[in-house]
Amino acid sequence: MNARSTQPVSLVKVVMATSVGNALEWFDIAIYGFFAVYIARNFFPSNSDTASMLLTFGTFGASYLIRPIGGMVIGAYADKHGRKAALTLSVAFMMLGTALIALMPNYAHIGVLAPIGIFLARLIQGFSAGGEFGPSTALLIEHAPHRRGFLASWQFATQGVATLMAAAFGFGLATYMTPADLTAWGWRVPFFFGLLIGPVGLYLRAVLEDAPEFTESTRNEAPLREVLSQQKRLVLISIGALTVSTAVNYLLQYIPTFAIRELHLTSATGFAATMVGGAILSIVTPFAGHLSDRIGRRKQMTVVAVLLALTAYPAFRFAVEHASLLTLFALVAWLAVLKSIYFGALPALMSEIFPVETRATGMSIGYNIGVTVFGGFTPVIVIALVGMTHDKSAPGLYVIMTAIISLAALAASGSAHAAGRRMSPVAGAAVRGTNR
Repeated sequence: MNARSTQPVSLVKVVMATSVGNALEWFDIAIYGFFAVYIARNFFPSNSDTASMLLTFGTFGASYLIRPIGGMVIGAYADKHGRKAALTLSVAFMMLGTALIALMPNYAHIGVLAPIGIFLARLIQGFSAGGEFGPSTALLIEHAPHRRGFLASWQFATQGVATLMAAAFGFGLATYMTPADLTAWGWRVPFFFGLLIGPVGLYLRAVLEDAPEFTESTRNEAPLREVLSQQKRLVLISIGALTVSTAVNYLLQYIPTFAIRELHLTSATGFAATMVGGAILSIVTPFAGHLSDRIGRRKQMTVVAVLLALTAYPAFRFAVEHASLLTLFALVAWLAVLKSIYFGALPALMSEIFPVETRATGMSIGYNIGVTVFGGFTPVIVIALVGMTHDKSAPGLYVIMTAIISLAALAASGSAHAAGRRMSPVAGAAVRGTNR
């Protein structure tokens, strides 16, 4: 171990370095969802508005198919060569994908190459985002094993910050630009802003050091093979645990489109409501992570999953039947509060399932498969559900289904946590009892 690694580590620096990169990842993802209406008009023109939107969100969802690959490649790289190296690679890929979207000529100028280019850019972003969660969460919790819930919660709190920033751009542009200018070029502005964040993330990650829990562990030279051959049950539990959280997250990103298409409200109203959600996620999530360190993660998450299953459909029904700025704000605020409390405990619970030797790989695979299946295609599923049922409250049905899946996973997570402690006894001793 080198002399530099023995110096006291600033947890503030660790949180900032992981947070800036994570915020960039999620800012770029959020603005694609928020500006989907305008992207559809530029790159996926069609005589049918529904078909155009399905192509746009289909590209959004299809790019998630590469996320598990990104998770496997970058996650395994993190377990073999270090969390710091993997995180630097991840943010560089995200900057490349964002630049392609910001600069891509539209369909009117280059024809079919335009949607192909957008799809390629989303694949690059998906690969990058796939490698972000596992290494960054591992880095956070390994620097403070006794405060895993609180430290890991910043991983998701920064997603709230990114959502807030993206929604603020949407609100400002929709308020101060004409619809024609917003459609023609205004939607590109937040993508260029995202490029400015990238160098900051690269710099902060360059000065990070891996935690002793990782550097002093025995390296697994084949972490991917270990996870896929010996830890498949742990991966399935991690997928199930994040299912409802992921579904709600992407529903919140769909809100601007939901406000325009289903509630017939203005685009500015949808963005304003999403800003409320982003603010709640940013503020409440760290408190929820701290709470999970005290009362136990499974208990906290189980209560929230039950509440989501019981209230999601009535909440959407009320918003549809009484469409207004106030009811939309109330819907978003309720979903965001519940998601924050669940969200805050989730990354620490996932980290405690896997031993340190395969932690980044295991979390990356579980997280990205879950996000791909239950997150990336959420807007497409919701649009299809509304179309098939002719029920504008159908998003609530999707939340109920995902809540049931998560409750089953949480019930099974106790034994998985015990297995993780047996495989990694030193790390497990520091957190024994936190997964009650």
